[in-house]
Amino acid sequence: MPVGWGRQTGRYPGSPRGRGTKRVARTYNVVTYGCQMNVHDSERISGLLEQAGYVRAAPADDTPDIVVFNTCAVRENADNRLYGNLGRLRPVKDKHPGMQIAVGGCLAQKDRGEIVRKAPWVDVVFGTHNIGALPVLLERARHNAAAEVEILESLDVFPSTLPTRRESTYAGWVSISVGCNNTCTFCIVPALRGKEKDRRPGDILSEVRALVDEGVLEVTLLGQNVNSYGVEFGDRYAFGKLLRACGDIDGLERVRFTSPHPKDFTDDVIAAMAETPNVCHSLHMPLQSGSDDVLKAMRRSYRSERYLGIIEKVRAAMPDAAITTDIIVGFPGETEADFQRTLDVVREARFSSAFTFQYSKRPGTPAATMDGQLPKQVVQERYERLVACVEEITWAENKRLVGETVEVLVALGEGRKDERTGRMSGRARDGRLVHFATEAPGGESLAGQIRPGDIVHTTITYAAPHHLNADGAPVAHRRTRAGDAAEAGRSPRTPGVLLGLPTIGAPPIAPAPVAGCATH
Repeated sequence: MPVGWGRQTGRYPGSPRGRGTKRVARTYNVVTYGCQMNVHDSERISGLLEQAGYVRAAPADDTPDIVVFNTCAVRENADNRLYGNLGRLRPVKDKHPGMQIAVGGCLAQKDRGEIVRKAPWVDVVFGTHNIGALPVLLERARHNAAAEVEILESLDVFPSTLPTRRESTYAGWVSISVGCNNTCTFCIVPALRGKEKDRRPGDILSEVRALVDEGVLEVTLLGQNVNSYGVEFGDRYAFGKLLRACGDIDGLERVRFTSPHPKDFTDDVIAAMAETPNVCHSLHMPLQSGSDDVLKAMRRSYRSERYLGIIEKVRAAMPDAAITTDIIVGFPGETEADFQRTLDVVREARFSSAFTFQYSKRPGTPAATMDGQLPKQVVQERYERLVACVEEITWAENKRLVGETVEVLVALGEGRKDERTGRMSGRARDGRLVHFATEAPGGESLAGQIRPGDIVHTTITYAAPHHLNADGAPVAHRRTRAGDAAEAGRSPRTPGVLLGLPTIGAPPIAPAPVAGCATH
């Protein structure tokens, strides 16, 4: 059973779990699979449930009144993960009448009524386009004592108009668009999230300002393809303008974005990154393959020369830029020569990190029926060589930072060994993970003074392929409003920017651990 399910003793009168007990808010827990889009959608699900009167279950409890699975359909094992967890939850529900289970997200959009057929103890199934209906569907299922399945084919309201319970006091995701107009042959996302819908710039900036007013220091602008932002209102330079506009927001210290698509990447975005002080010099740009033949089969609409040309321009404008990527190994028809070309591009690009995937056949995608599906052992062997190549490069790139002093936004939960090692962790401006010592020169521990959301400057003493260590005392520590909020246990809550869906025409306005939907 996933960690974090919880229980409170009181129940609503009339509920099978609470006849005769005093009225206490029903509890909920949201279990999230997948990319940043799903993480942000789960924040909206939490916000909706809390607006409807539910209370988040305590971490140590294991029988909340509502369990919501927010699912991903990108990887092949998505189905197994969901149905395995649903199976483990069935006896728990049997022992606690009145408990409800809801399944939403991409897998729900794809499988629809199949979920209830395979797991008839599920109460609600909702899709990617009607998150806002969840509280009503839960109440309807409770009243009718029957499963409610509601899947819409297009958005009823833009997700960012929904109330949101933010998980972080210092960093937030802001959607600038939903959906995708690309037709990558390996990707099921456009079929599940629909065509691209862009928010108006004013709506996005309003949400960013609302987060900053709550103490948030860093935002990540989210889209399946942020570089195509503006397609609905006819401005191909809208994304660069949006980055520059974020630079004018007082109190916003860091701006990131994910994920761009190389085919739509324009020079004005590079200029905006370089010239806007609070836009971080970090770029996550999916490669997928270094082979032009494989890219063509994937319908990626760019070739390796174009990709490397973008990286060259980025580094010319920002020599300190950290570039990360996504790579798929074992796409149908990939030859050893194709794979070698991917290794060549990896060596030339000098990524600071890469999310590497073995090709996963997804029913409903063109790639699933292509000739040349590769044996598992071939894909596995290439995958292991790719990982070794990537780690050799990322380690070498990280070693270049030893002796450098970096600015770190202190995070919560980034360092799994922090308690044992006496360190704290956070992200440098370029996105690298930094574990830093908290002991002052005189031996006094600063751990009680440095809070998540604070800023420290620290000097790197050791590099590993996936992180940096700073074993000396911090050079500087700045307390922030985000740190104050973390210390007080406050999470930002945004009520929703109630401005509706964008329309065609001139615009009269959003922050972002693994890559966006594995692959744009």
